[in-house]
Amino acid sequence: MPENRADHDKWQIGPVASGTVPRLYQRAFGILTEQIEKGALPEGTRLQESDVAAQFGISRTPARQALVELERSGLISKASGRGYIVGMPANRPSGRKARIPIAGDMRLVSSPSWERIYGEVEGEIVARISFAGWRVNEAMLARHYGVSRTVARDVVARLQQRGVVRKDDRSRWYAPALTPAHVGELYELRWVLEPLALVKAAPHVPPGFLAGMRKHLESAIANARQIGGDVLDSLEEEMHVALLGYCGNGTLMQAITLHQSLLVAHHFLYRWTPRLFETEPFLPEHLEIVEHLERGKMKDAAKALERHLRVSRERAIARINVIAREFRAEDLPYLERMGSE
Repeated sequence: MPENRADHDKWQIGPVASGTVPRLYQRAFGILTEQIEKGALPEGTRLQESDVAAQFGISRTPARQALVELERSGLISKASGRGYIVGMPANRPSGRKARIPIAGDMRLVSSPSWERIYGEVEGEIVARISFAGWRVNEAMLARHYGVSRTVARDVVARLQQRGVVRKDDRSRWYAPALTPAHVGELYELRWVLEPLALVKAAPHVPPGFLAGMRKHLESAIANARQIGGDVLDSLEEEMHVALLGYCGNGTLMQAITLHQSLLVAHHFLYRWTPRLFETEPFLPEHLEIVEHLERGKMKDAAKALERHLRVSRERAIARINVIAREFRAEDLPYLERMGSE
């Protein structure tokens, strides 16, 4: 049975999708939210990326993302200088720095396993493939995070499984750039393979699954201007991973998964690009597919999925172009820029 990130009975719109193990930034977001709501971090407190990272024992990337999510939730706002201020900017003082009160100086990073660092490594790579290809140095990855080569190897193996990295003809790991040509190739493979998987999956979808998908999509459409990247991400995975996983053809699913680095990229793109559309256009497209499936019209559902993937190509390229123009990534010792492909 495929991994399904959505909990159909408890699915909700919010920073953390139900049924998932929270990532580092989500855990930091949750703790900071609680401290703000309880007054432990009073209005006017200045929060900076470096301070959050130091207090939680995490790197600056998840600290930065936690702060962005707090801003989107309306709990903090951009400061006039660096960082953020707790509360909304209504004629308030410039802010005072305060030590973040983490109970017992708790650290979010505690175990030297590949799961501990995987989300951050994936995010760092995906953030950069919008404008270049990158070689991944396994030994430097282990040294950077203070883990064993075995853990680093497990991380890279998972990246390969997710379609983020590949091996070149000299057996070196690299993450190919998401150039328009490469994105076009990936989408072409998807609109050939995924409709076939959908037709095979339809007879095996358990009772209630499609109703759950419909509920999630209708909720997202009703709240289209407020939903965050996590919800969009969860809806994409529900359609293109969980649903298709019922096809029962392991070889076909492996072929699809190897070309789903675009889904992984959306983890980053949905959170860090500004809204390019007033409401996300894929929501009604997904709903149309579900409606055809509920009526037993498998061929119509497959055609709707192919249309969705064809028009999604240009939207993905538009988002990637925004990142390529505006994102400035710090150097990381385990990533070596290859230049545009």
